[in-house]
Amino acid sequence: MMTILLPLVGSFLITVAFMPALIRYFRARHEGQMIREEGPSWHEKKSGTPTMGGLLYMIAIVVMTLATSWIVQPHHVLPTTWILLFILVLYGGLGAWDDSIKLFHRQNEGLKAWQKMLGQIVGALILFWVYTHEQLPMALHVPGFGDWTMSGWYALFIIVWLVGFSNAVNLSDGLDGLVSGLASIAFAAYGVVAFQQHQLNIAIFCFAVVGGLLGFLIFNHKPAKIFMGDTGSLALGGALAAVAILLHHELSLLWIGLVFVIETASVILQVASFKLTGKRIFLMSPIHHHFEMLGWSEWKIDFTFWGIGLVTAVSGVWVMLAN
Repeated sequence: MMTILLPLVGSFLITVAFMPALIRYFRARHEGQMIREEGPSWHEKKSGTPTMGGLLYMIAIVVMTLATSWIVQPHHVLPTTWILLFILVLYGGLGAWDDSIKLFHRQNEGLKAWQKMLGQIVGALILFWVYTHEQLPMALHVPGFGDWTMSGWYALFIIVWLVGFSNAVNLSDGLDGLVSGLASIAFAAYGVVAFQQHQLNIAIFCFAVVGGLLGFLIFNHKPAKIFMGDTGSLALGGALAAVAILLHHELSLLWIGLVFVIETASVILQVASFKLTGKRIFLMSPIHHHFEMLGWSEWKIDFTFWGIGLVTAVSGVWVMLAN
């Protein structure tokens, strides 16, 4: 139980204890989120809300993952733990760079797409190197069909998975508390699977993430006192994909992260439809804005999407443990 409770509670307490000070610091420096002009008009009142809150829960995750790992396995932190923390920090660093540009120039545009993608690809390739070094299977696990050997092509898969899901989580971060809740559910699901597989180091990391996010949600639920920014969302997406890969349940993320997949698909479909036909499928994308335009409150959207995430997480864990 210590494997679960220590990182969960520790990460939660660190985040809750220091977040008020971080909020005061950002407010004193007048560093707040610039709301994109093409978003819902009623989001303009959120302009100026402190962002980059992901920095604090990232620190909490790193501290509690390492502390718990050293307690459980004294003086020996596994390479898979280091690579998870590396992906979290690298992708979070890219997001922080992006957020800093936006704040410095008082605009909603940060890093260029190619710059962000280059950093994401580098992280994915380093994950692949660790993966091969640990002699993990170069194959996709397909539930009901076994493993599909990919050999060197697995490197391309890792790039697609990390880049794709880091951006998917980033796209989903458009409502107060939405991603905090969804990511908590997803990481908790993988934490249970890791625990059942006796991969305690991955379980420790997952529950440290859950603790940090639950602590952050106290300040991020509507009306949000602080946003996670690209700092937090890119880090969460990259780490979530890395966890699924290291647990050898890669494709399960399409189901456990179904809301993230739908959010991304809504953007792709909207852009494709407008370019091909001049018509839009949704009132606004990503799809959470579509429901806002229909008159749904942020809380209603949050609870609905969290509910979907909980159903896919529980059913996904059941399938993974059954296989």
